[in-house]
Amino acid sequence: MPGPPRSQLALYALAALLIVAIGARHLRGTGPDASSGRPVPVRVDEPGGSGARSWVVVQVAGEVHRPGVYRVRAGERVDDAVRLAGGATGRADLAGVNLAAKVEDGRQVIVPARAAATSTGGAAGAGGTGGPTAGAAPGQPLSLNTATVQQLDELDGIGPLTAQKIVAYREQHGGFRSVSELDRVPGIGEKRLAALRDLVRV
Repeated sequence: MPGPPRSQLALYALAALLIVAIGARHLRGTGPDASSGRPVPVRVDEPGGSGARSWVVVQVAGEVHRPGVYRVRAGERVDDAVRLAGGATGRADLAGVNLAAKVEDGRQVIVPARAAATSTGGAAGAGGTGGPTAGAAPGQPLSLNTATVQQLDELDGIGPLTAQKIVAYREQHGGFRSVSELDRVPGIGEKRLAALRDLVRV
């Protein structure tokens, strides 16, 4: 019995090649990326999808339950750092801290204690008003990080406006780290700073 003609065999072979080509294309189309044949990239973010964020290191001192050095997210507030330190104690004067300020790397957040002279008679009970630095022991320098505007105003060479600027600077920067930092307060030059060195402390 004679076999099929050569033309028919050629058609069979062409049909087989076409089936193989269609099958291979179908298999490629079911991959990760049907349009390009390449794997689809996967983006891995931080939990919550916020992406990478930097950290800053601050020291929390003063009237907090757990003073120490803490790492917080950049852009967070002083209030967050105080909470990390266990929160303020019952003796803390939070009015002397700008809790809404953003934390800065390498800075110190100081939570001052309430001045004793504001809640008791203090030196006034011994006669007089407690001297020019009410809230400080006689002969002792006044703390730049706990003094009120009124107490600073009574220092020689410091008026009410400059006293307010000192407190504003303290709240903005989380406290003074040295007496020399007073020269960054508007209105206090080298001569006034020299006169204040023996009257104040940090």
